[in-house]
Amino acid sequence: MVREFELPDVGEGVAEGELLRWRVAPGDAVSEDQPVAEVETDKAVVDVPSPVDGVVEELRATEGEVVPVGDVIIVFRVEGENESDETAVTPPDDATSESGSQTDDEATPQPTGDAPSDPAVTQSVQVPAPPSVRRLARELGVDISSIADSSSGRITESDIRAYASESSTQERSNQQTAAAGQRDQQSAPAQSVSSAQMQETADRETTVAVPKTRHIAAEEGIDLNTVPTDERKDGEPFVTLETVREYAEAHQQAQKTDREAVARRAATDEPARPESRKPYTGIRQTIGSAMTESKYTAPHVTHQDEVDVTALVDARSALKQAAEEHDIRLTYLPFVMKACAAALQENPQINVSLDEANEEIVEKQYYNIGIATATDDGLLVPVVEDVDTKGLLEVAAETYEKTQKARERSLSPEEMRGGTFTISNIGGIGGEYGTPIINQPESAILALGEIKKKPRVVERDGEETIEPRHVMTLSLSFDHRVLDGADAAQFTNAVQKYLRNPNLLLLE
Repeated sequence: MVREFELPDVGEGVAEGELLRWRVAPGDAVSEDQPVAEVETDKAVVDVPSPVDGVVEELRATEGEVVPVGDVIIVFRVEGENESDETAVTPPDDATSESGSQTDDEATPQPTGDAPSDPAVTQSVQVPAPPSVRRLARELGVDISSIADSSSGRITESDIRAYASESSTQERSNQQTAAAGQRDQQSAPAQSVSSAQMQETADRETTVAVPKTRHIAAEEGIDLNTVPTDERKDGEPFVTLETVREYAEAHQQAQKTDREAVARRAATDEPARPESRKPYTGIRQTIGSAMTESKYTAPHVTHQDEVDVTALVDARSALKQAAEEHDIRLTYLPFVMKACAAALQENPQINVSLDEANEEIVEKQYYNIGIATATDDGLLVPVVEDVDTKGLLEVAAETYEKTQKARERSLSPEEMRGGTFTISNIGGIGGEYGTPIINQPESAILALGEIKKKPRVVERDGEETIEPRHVMTLSLSFDHRVLDGADAAQFTNAVQKYLRNPNLLLLE
C-alpha cells in the first residue's frame, strides 16, 4: 500500500520548514522512527522520522525547498498490506483534517470524455499554502488551485483575500458591462475611444458620469475632466465606467514605462559592481523577525558600567588547573552566570516577563540563564537551567556542552526554551560596550565587554595609588515597560559586588 507522509509540526506551531538534506533515496528500505530528512525550523535543525516500515517510493520535495507544514514530502510503499486504489495519507501527530482531507465531492471520480477535468479536484496538484490559508480559501469560496496556477511562490492570506476581492469586482464589472450594452442598444451608437486617444489627456470644465463611475475614478485618483471621450449625454461630455478603467490602465502602463526607462538609464550610468546574493531564510530570517519584534515592542534602555575584576582573574587562574583535572574548561562566563543568578535573587524585579494578553507581570522564582552564542548561521541562545542550585564546575561543563552543540547545529528546541535572563559575551570577540536587544519574553539582557588592563585609583591603608587593574565593562538593556533605571542600576551594582569579590559566591 502506498502511504503519503506530510511534513509534521516539528516545532511549536511553526508553519513551514526548510528541507536541508534527505537521508534516504527512492528504493531505500526504512524502518519506523528511522530519520529520513533533516528540516530546519524556528532556531533548530531536527530529524524527521519515518512513520512506517517500508520502502521509499518517491521524494516530493527537494533539498533547500521551504515546505509548508501539512504538505506531502515523501511517499512510502508498505509491504504486507492490501493494495488499494486510493492513496493513504500519514498525517503528522498533531495535524488536523484541514491540511490534507478531501470532501466527498472532491473525491468523486470525474467522468471521462471530451470535457476537461476540474483542476480543483486533481489530487496531484500541490498547492503551497498552510492550513490556515486553505481554511480561509474555503470560507471565501476561492479555488486555491487557481491562484497556484498564477503564483510563483507560497500562497498567503493576502493572496486569498486579493483574489476574492478581484473576483467580486470582476463579477460586478461583468454585470455593469451587460447593463451598459443594453443601454447602448437603446440609444444612438457612440464612437468608442481608441487606445491612441487614451494616451492623450482631455481638459474640460464639466463631465457627466454616473455615481459609480465617479466613485471608481476617485479610488484610482483620476480627474474625470481629463478622461478623453467622444460620447455625449444631454449635450455634455459623458464618461462611462469602462472608459475610466481603460484610461486608468493606460495611465498606469505609461508610468510603468517611465519607471523602467529611468531604471535602464540609471543602470547604464552606474558601473557594474561585484556582488552576490543568498536567500534570507531559515535561522537568519527567524532571528531577524524576533529582533524586529523585540526592538519595536519593548522600549529598550541600556545601562552601562564597569567593574574591577582583578580578584576574579586571580580566582580563575587559581581554579583553572583543578578544573582541567576534571576535564572542564573554566572560563570567566560561569562566574558571571553565578553572579547574575545571585543578583537576580536579590533583585527579583529583573527576573520577570510581561504577559500582555492578561495584563500581568510574571515574577519567576527560578533562574534559567541563556547564553547568546554566535554560529555560522546566526545567533542561538542555549539555556542553562537552575544556575542558582548548581556548582561552578557544573555550570561550566553544561555551558560548554550546550554552546558547542549550538555551533554544531545539534541543539534541540527544548534546550533553547525557558530562559529568564540572557548573557551576551561580546568581549570574547573584542569590544567593550554594546546595546544588546532583549530576548523576549525576558525583560533584560547583559552584554559583557572585554577584560582589559586599565589604570585605576586603589586605596590601601588610607593611601591612594594608581595601579593597572583588570576591568570588565557591563551593558544591561532592559524593557522600560516593566523596569526603571533604578532597577537596572541596583541589579548591575549587585553583579559588580560578586565579580569584584568572587569569594562571595561561595556563600550562595
